Amino acid sequence: MKGIMYKRRILVTVASFMLGAGCVADRQDGGGIWKQSRIVDLTHSFESDTIVWPTEQDFRLIVQHAEDTSDGYYYASNRIEMPEHGGTHSDAPIHFSKGKQTLDQVPLEKLVGASVRIDVAVQCAYDRDYFVAISDITRWEVEHGRIPNDSIVLLNTGYARFWPSRKDYLGTELRGQEGVQALHFPGLHPETAAWLVRERHVKAVGIDTASIDYGQSMAFETHITLLSHNVPVFENLANLDDLPDRDFNVIALPMKIAGGTGGPLRVIAVIPSWH
Repeated sequence: MKGIMYKRRILVTVASFMLGAGCVADRQDGGGIWKQSRIVDLTHSFESDTIVWPTEQDFRLIVQHAEDTSDGYYYASNRIEMPEHGGTHSDAPIHFSKGKQTLDQVPLEKLVGASVRIDVAVQCAYDRDYFVAISDITRWEVEHGRIPNDSIVLLNTGYARFWPSRKDYLGTELRGQEGVQALHFPGLHPETAAWLVRERHVKAVGIDTASIDYGQSMAFETHITLLSHNVPVFENLANLDDLPDRDFNVIALPMKIAGGTGGPLRVIAVIPSWH
């Protein structure tokens, strides 16, 4: 019975997503929902210059096969090496909260649904260490309306435009602990994170920087605040400046790594045609 109820909840979530996108499937056209929407890829490609944390190993694509075989067909196969938290990725609650959900345990309902974009690019252009404040959120709400409960909140700092320059994106090209100490990029203030959880009951938060905490954070209080409440975090997002402020949907599906603290994420926004 428990399994049946869970499947029903998933179906309700998918149905709500389709309606929220403002799309009605056309029985005469296999395109249906997707032909009536604009899809924006919010993912940076994974390649040799993918930005990772200064203490992490770079992404590596190792070619194993790329040849015509003696049996008459072409065959290609690669191996990848990468950290869980490099490039566009998701943080699972266990990343900063002992005993919480691992990546494979995060419910699908947390990873898809109605979303809003909070644009703080102007503020961040003048301050590499900018903290997204509660006042930034409430100012957005004055113009665009209250953030609905159970929304996915995306924070647009404008830093995706620097990708893949480590110096411009992270504030430093240094590696190791020396590089960690030299990080300078915007993030979400811990008090704002707590407010989003308490007052707006958000189900996920994403940002177009290397961390939801600002670069100089040593205590990672924003991570702790969100992840301890089972709110997954999406980092190193792309193309947030191509989104409307609200009334779109996000599908953010990380690799399903058993026991993972995080993992590579392919994330898209689905924007209704009427936008």
